[in-house]
Amino acid sequence: MLLEGGIPILAALDIVGNTVAPTTRAALLVARGIISDGGTLSQGFDHCGLATPIALRMLRVGERSGQLGAMLTRSALFYEGESARWIERFTKVFEPALMTAIGLLVGLIVVLLYLPIFDLAGALQ
Repeated sequence: MLLEGGIPILAALDIVGNTVAPTTRAALLVARGIISDGGTLSQGFDHCGLATPIALRMLRVGERSGQLGAMLTRSALFYEGESARWIERFTKVFEPALMTAIGLLVGLIVVLLYLPIFDLAGALQ
């Protein structure tokens, strides 16, 4: 999106570098060095392991076609969808497990609350 807004790639990498984790920031600095030395964005990202194979292919297509900003946006939308699908799958698995655990915990609490009452009733007889 920064590229589509007219910001140069090196400036965009500097901006992004200030918003990511330190390990990713270090990799971005290495990639920035490769790009400033005349390499392409895909070469820098490939060298530093900053992109998946699918994203690298999309980057290369964007570089060759002159539509790098559009391809980066398309890649971001693809991975946003992947993340949403992963979260949905995780939720579908985790939710029943959590409900079972909560049910067992509530059942245990109920049993522990009634045990003294049963002991008292047994002692009265």
